[in-house]
Amino acid sequence: MHPVAAVVIAYLVGSIPFAYLAGRARGVDLRQHGSGNLGATNAVRVLGLPTGVAVYVLDTLKGFLPVSALVPLVMATRHDLWAIAIGVAAIAGHVRPIYLGFQKGGKGVATAGGVFLALAPLATVLGLAVWVLVFLPSGYVSLASLVTAVLFPLAVLVTGTPARSALFAVAVAIAAFVVWTHRANIARLRRGEEHRFRRGKRAAGETHPARSGS
Repeated sequence: MHPVAAVVIAYLVGSIPFAYLAGRARGVDLRQHGSGNLGATNAVRVLGLPTGVAVYVLDTLKGFLPVSALVPLVMATRHDLWAIAIGVAAIAGHVRPIYLGFQKGGKGVATAGGVFLALAPLATVLGLAVWVLVFLPSGYVSLASLVTAVLFPLAVLVTGTPARSALFAVAVAIAAFVVWTHRANIARLRRGEEHRFRRGKRAAGETHPARSGS
């Protein structure tokens, strides 16, 4: 397979808007509810935990599967760089899905996790551990995502991941992108207004339109 074809396929797979489809199946356009983001966190907030978890798994797989399936088919001199290009294409598809007219999709955290799970599994496991350690006591998905994104490049270095110089550069770029896409969350965190998940509770003002029939 030509490497460019693999990149295009990865973008098309990454563009599948699972959060949007899950919402539509329940009669809800997630872009009009909650944070308006087409990601797993907003799916949990609006559609409930089971649906949100399903969206998270699917968003992760659309990063993992293109890399793990297409990279072995790509015969190129710089195999590692094409692998990274395939992963970046999948993330780009999630953020700006072609099926929704290149409108805003998700923030790319879950899909990026799937990409790095294929490219740097040990570093990704460490990143997941950091995410859990931040999320469980705080209840803030955004804070856990931000901390994980910022620390993940270090995990790539310390685990000695193959092609780590290129992956480190990509990890730094993605960390900067995650911080940029979460700038509204950062502002809400500073004001104490960010949505916080608590066991058995919802933050004030949060509704579940899919459940209420709206």
